[in-house]
Amino acid sequence: MSTRKTYAIIGCGMMGREHMRNIALVPGADLIAIADPDAGSLKAAKQQADALGQTVRLFEDTAEMLAEAKPDAVIVAAPNFTHFDIARPIMDAGCAVLMEKPMCTAVDEALVLWEKVQDYDNLFWVGLEYRYMPPVTRFTQRLHAGEAGDVKMLAIREHRFPFLEKVGDWNRFNRNTGGTLVEKCCHFFDLMRHILRDEPVRVFASGGQDVNHLDERYDGETPDIIDNAYVLVDFAGGARAVLDLCMFAEGSEQQEEISAVGTVGKIEVKLPIGEVTWSPRDKAGPMVETVDTPQDALDAGSHHGATFYQLRDFDTALVEGTPPLITARDGYRSVVIGAAAQQSITTGLPVDIQFLDTQ
Repeated sequence: MSTRKTYAIIGCGMMGREHMRNIALVPGADLIAIADPDAGSLKAAKQQADALGQTVRLFEDTAEMLAEAKPDAVIVAAPNFTHFDIARPIMDAGCAVLMEKPMCTAVDEALVLWEKVQDYDNLFWVGLEYRYMPPVTRFTQRLHAGEAGDVKMLAIREHRFPFLEKVGDWNRFNRNTGGTLVEKCCHFFDLMRHILRDEPVRVFASGGQDVNHLDERYDGETPDIIDNAYVLVDFAGGARAVLDLCMFAEGSEQQEEISAVGTVGKIEVKLPIGEVTWSPRDKAGPMVETVDTPQDALDAGSHHGATFYQLRDFDTALVEGTPPLITARDGYRSVVIGAAAQQSITTGLPVDIQFLDTQ
């Protein structure tokens, strides 16, 4: 079995080009093709490929790329609303898949895709890479080792900049993204499940579009994506988790802060500073551990090295034939939680979580 694997990327906008840089860092990973219908994105990708020393073929059409390039693996970094339709031809071609988050924009499509993956013979991995930020990984390791005891409360705060500009500004409308709590926050709902090792049973959310994009117009339409929310999630084992999201807080010193409080004490992590702080109930702390991320991984993307570490593990699974560490079930469930939170904001009512991926 060859340890070298060939890769193609569908969608070479901002996220696609981040994956290009990370492929260049993974030994044995060769980027051979890129598909994108947008000429400007293809041009930018070609310039970056040349700078990285990557020899790639450029395609406007995905089907043509799959037929001619025949890659071992395909990374899908195209707009959210295209994921469902793109997945089928890739799987028909038998390629391994790294599908960027969210897996789909709609719950029913995510369920259909999950069902299709159950009979798929190759690797299918969903790009919920926030698990892979080194400080978050260390934070989670310490929690899973029992350092804080039985975790009762989990809080995730992201205070950041507004949504960035994308090709055609497709990310300005819920119909294209699934809504902010699907598009952006599926990462955090996945983290909640991963950290707590439990499943949610109820969501209650409050949020709105109060600051961002209100003066923008697209064919006479005003963007409808929310820019702030609180989301409370009840878990089956009794723990509670909350997401505090603000997307007009670009002046924040720390963009992400995650804290978990258990029967023994509190552990928290802050990014980008990369500090994990332990505060035991006996007041022996706080004790701070600084988790460093290598500079080349930081430079390759805007996710604190997470996309590199995820790609490294994806490539290892591809070479060794091992199962994905982030599955289609994780992708489906993160969409369900985000959609339920969006529904709760619309109705003003709590929403019970129902997962249909039970087979």
